[in-house]
Amino acid sequence: MTEKARNRLLSLLWLGLAGAAAAAMAFASIYLYLKPGLPSVESLRDIRLQTPLRVYSRDMKLIGEFGEKRRNPINIEQTPELFIKAVLAAEDAGFYSHNGVSIKGLMRAVSQLLQTGSIQSGGSTLTMQVARNFFLTREQRFVRKFNEILLSLQIEQELSKDDILELYINKIFLGNRAYGFQAAAHVYYGRDINELNLAQWAMMAGLPKAPSTYNPIANPTRALLRRNWILKRMLELGYIDQDEYKNSITAPVTASYHGRDLDLDAPYIAEMARKEAVELFGDSAYTDGYQIITTVDSRLQDAAREALQHGLETYDARHGYRGPEQRLDPELLTDSDQLVDLLNEIPVLGGLEPAVVTAVEAQRLQVQLRDRRVVEIPWENGLESIRPYLSENARGPRLQSADEMFAPGDVVRLRRVEVSAAAAEIPAEALSEAGEAPTPDPFADPGEQSVDTADPRVREEWHLAQVPAAQGALVSLAPEDGAIRALVGGYDFRQSHFNRVTQAARQPGSNFKPFIYASAIEKGYTAASMVNDAPIIFEETNLQDVWRPENDGGTFLGPTPLRKALYMSRNMVSIRLLQALGIDYALGFVERFGFERSKLARNLTIALGSSALTPLEMVRGYAAFANGGYRVEPYLVDRVLDVNGEVVYQALPLTVCHECPEPGDDRPLSREPLDLADLQMEASAMEPGEEPVELRTLAVGPLDGASEQARPRAPRAMSAQTTYIMDSILKDVIKKGTGRRALAMKRGDIAGKTGTTNGPRDAWFSGYSPHLATSAWVGFDSNGELGKNEYGGSAALPIWIDFMTTALEGMPERHLPQPDDIVTVRINPRTGLRTSGGGTFEIFRADRVPGRQTYSSYQPAYSNDDGDGDGDGEPRDEQPSESLPEELF
Repeated sequence: MTEKARNRLLSLLWLGLAGAAAAAMAFASIYLYLKPGLPSVESLRDIRLQTPLRVYSRDMKLIGEFGEKRRNPINIEQTPELFIKAVLAAEDAGFYSHNGVSIKGLMRAVSQLLQTGSIQSGGSTLTMQVARNFFLTREQRFVRKFNEILLSLQIEQELSKDDILELYINKIFLGNRAYGFQAAAHVYYGRDINELNLAQWAMMAGLPKAPSTYNPIANPTRALLRRNWILKRMLELGYIDQDEYKNSITAPVTASYHGRDLDLDAPYIAEMARKEAVELFGDSAYTDGYQIITTVDSRLQDAAREALQHGLETYDARHGYRGPEQRLDPELLTDSDQLVDLLNEIPVLGGLEPAVVTAVEAQRLQVQLRDRRVVEIPWENGLESIRPYLSENARGPRLQSADEMFAPGDVVRLRRVEVSAAAAEIPAEALSEAGEAPTPDPFADPGEQSVDTADPRVREEWHLAQVPAAQGALVSLAPEDGAIRALVGGYDFRQSHFNRVTQAARQPGSNFKPFIYASAIEKGYTAASMVNDAPIIFEETNLQDVWRPENDGGTFLGPTPLRKALYMSRNMVSIRLLQALGIDYALGFVERFGFERSKLARNLTIALGSSALTPLEMVRGYAAFANGGYRVEPYLVDRVLDVNGEVVYQALPLTVCHECPEPGDDRPLSREPLDLADLQMEASAMEPGEEPVELRTLAVGPLDGASEQARPRAPRAMSAQTTYIMDSILKDVIKKGTGRRALAMKRGDIAGKTGTTNGPRDAWFSGYSPHLATSAWVGFDSNGELGKNEYGGSAALPIWIDFMTTALEGMPERHLPQPDDIVTVRINPRTGLRTSGGGTFEIFRADRVPGRQTYSSYQPAYSNDDGDGDGDGEPRDEQPSESLPEELF
């Protein structure tokens, strides 16, 4: 080597060393400059992924999900190994060999930049993507890239490769509001990630590069190209064999959008729980992954929704058909795509599908559905029974021809009905095929089998229907602690978000009377006390006018025992009874059931239920008749779990304790033990140690060991004796009063009361068994009239019956135990006096048995109360007066 060559080599060497030193100094300078602004990698260990709020029933059926980001975090151990390989093949095949930065990838990115003059790719590893997604932005700037490199090096030093990969799998955005691959599996395929096949895993592995460009729903062609490239990479890397590659490369694109996978249709419940969560946790409720476990029973909730919808549709059908919902321009019928778009804008309500009439004949309609199918509605499928609505009290004559009501372009509602086909209608070959098990495609998507498994013995029909104009509500509580087991706030949440159970204050009418009668029994009256059912007129200033209350039908029975007066719902008796008790005393007593005194009118009209109350308030009151006389508070939230499944809030509701001694009494009340069916139901629905959460009294901090705390005792609303007597009277409402329709249930442990207001505008039925207390209401949001022949027994009671029949199915009858000092005495029903022969039997407190020569409507004497004040209403132990009362009420 010549001297000149040696000098040149030394110069190049020194130049290289100087360049390396300069690069090192530059890198060190950049590091020292950027280091103070870098976040702590340690925070990744405690990172909280934004996870939506989820609401569940007590048997863990998903009711609702709230939050902008759909995310279902999973552990790396739960992630299929072959799917991880698909991700590595697509994003970073050298993930387990580099230190967080791929020099080869960065050089490739630099080469592309020099060739094109713009940034084509960032050369990012999975670790660099984690750094960017958790700490940085996606802006394409050199400073951000340097920060990304530095953070990646730190992350590799602090976390294991599996930890980094787990963060990536749960954080990355994959389109359609899905963050993380588990959420994406549900969005695109409707299943967990471990239930997918290789082709679907490869499809999802292609999403991180560009979720919109390679979206299998929006761009299936480009998504397919990306998927197949990933499958080829997996083959080249030895992750899959040739057979797996061939089977997957030919698989069709099976992705489709899957909305929230709700297990239970209970939107009113979900919204109530959402509001409660926001009150507890603020806006973090939507992002911190809280799970709200409600007290709702999924079976009862389904039964409540179906009962209310069916009851409203039945009421609506009695009052006539109001005609098509809309009338479209007939010219639109030639554009099927536009028709489909219009129909998709109309929500399905109560299961009733919108459809457009495309042709009309005398005895049938032809309609197009949202799925482009054209079906026929024959005369017998709802057309023959149509009578036009004229008013709430009148309908027109039946249609003679369909064209009297319908024309092409009309938007109508249809109900899908499955009916069993007659044997003669089914071809023999169809029956033989139906008995053969279909052979599945071993390489097809398990959820997308194309084999037609329709049963030829069942055929589909479409019946004409209409969305009811009236609204309704139903709510059911567990009497022992007020847990809401079912709640439906209207015909359909998509029609109206207004929750009529909690927000609609309406007059309950006679549904309120039992509380007035209970106050009388508590004060000393008996079920045989005689009160005059006769006309009465009031001229009082606080009533603003002359008030002439009437009985339904305008008839009067004269002296009537309280039992009969309540089960026959005699208005005059209720008014006279309240007048004798005193309004202040009655209001004070009614407060014990949880009613707010400020909401109750301070005049005699409250005897007829004139004060506006919600169904939730009414069912709370009736729960006391079901549980032995205790006041409970309705609550919905049983417990709250954090993202790790730890209980952070627990309810401590007021709970009935039948074995606890009464205040001032060392003797525990007797109580029938829970039957085996109840114990099995409770055990199957709740985990050991679970406690419900009360809406009004949720704790404001963590309740360590809350499940071990004793629940607070529910206070008494009325004595056990009063409860037993009232329970007997309310059972007579079913047996021989205004609730006789419920005899169809063939149960002896049900009781309740109807309610109908003037107009009538409101129809109620509230009732119970010891298992459940339930209130049902029907009316118009506009407070319009229901129709002159509509009552609580015709509009609301059928809804209650449908629900309670399902709810109590399989549950044995249970009855309140008879208190020790209750006796049965033979009386003359016309006088209420004891008799030695004939007559009927009545139950009394032992110290209130009527005499043989006096009326039993004596005016009882009391200590500390003159009948008009707020005394406690406890009678003195004394015998009835032997003289006639001054007035027979």
